[in-house]
Amino acid sequence: MTVTHPSTSAPAAGTRIRVAIAGATGFAGQELVKLLSRHPVAQLTVAMSSAAGSPTRHIPALTRIWDDPIVPLDIDRLCAEAEVVFLALPEAASAEVGAALVARGVRVVDLSGAFRLRDDHARHKFYPATPVLPEGTMYGLAEHDRSGFRAARLVSCPGCYPTAALIATQPLADAGLLVGPVIVDAKSGISGAGKTPSDRTHFSENHGSVSAYGLFSHRHTPEIEQELGHAVTFVPHLVPLDRGILETIYATLKPGTKDAEVSAVMHAAYADAPFVRLVGSHLPEIKHVAHTNFCDVGWKVDEHTGRIILVSCLDNLVKGAAGQAIQNFNLAVGIDEKTGLL
Repeated sequence: MTVTHPSTSAPAAGTRIRVAIAGATGFAGQELVKLLSRHPVAQLTVAMSSAAGSPTRHIPALTRIWDDPIVPLDIDRLCAEAEVVFLALPEAASAEVGAALVARGVRVVDLSGAFRLRDDHARHKFYPATPVLPEGTMYGLAEHDRSGFRAARLVSCPGCYPTAALIATQPLADAGLLVGPVIVDAKSGISGAGKTPSDRTHFSENHGSVSAYGLFSHRHTPEIEQELGHAVTFVPHLVPLDRGILETIYATLKPGTKDAEVSAVMHAAYADAPFVRLVGSHLPEIKHVAHTNFCDVGWKVDEHTGRIILVSCLDNLVKGAAGQAIQNFNLAVGIDEKTGLL
């Protein structure tokens, strides 16, 4: 079999890039359809469900946005009809489909966790369906490293929780301002749990309640630690909202660090980041970012004790999933990262 490696050159003016979606029936998948259907460079050719045997169906919410049916998963068709495939599949399915597509020369933007962890032991524990990472895999947090996108064959999009945590904390870690462990107290809307129903996501269980879960066992902990380089205590909570994430992050600063230094580091890190809005002491809220690809970050420093509290907000279905995936696609094909998102 001859493998055609992905092109790293930017598309010519007026050229459309054929893209496809696998997993278009889920929350993130439907968000991808809505965004890609109006993208000026991407041409959405086919949208598929998450399984080969699933029935062909139309989704009412996509009427007049994408009127073609959602068809069963078919790797051969993905290879034939798309240059880039967005995977919004469960981890085990992404591990199989993503590796197969890359082997056949198709570029992949993956929204699952299957390819996020570089450490073999951690990946085997949390994502056992991914024994190895395909050649050309990169972790795609654009705000911290844009250099590898053009050459990447598979872009692994960060999780929604890690995106909010890393955007808030990584500039401080990189500047050597963080001392000791970091505590991430995170709250997510119900769509973050995925579309498959469970007792935990049942309306009568979730409405009017807040619950913590995944203590000391959540798969996003090693992902945040991998990128941040600090020990992290991560506690996620489920709150009765349809979408959105708010994280309150507690950390200790290097002795003598002033608020002005924190502000300078943050603004320098994100001077050219179109989707990061730094709000300082005017702490952000989920309402400010819902249905957008923005991540808003605010903070307060107690200079007497050396403590800092950061608040980071994003929409888990856009900046935490579909929007970030399209931002990464834009960078991978060499166009403005804001294309189709602003």
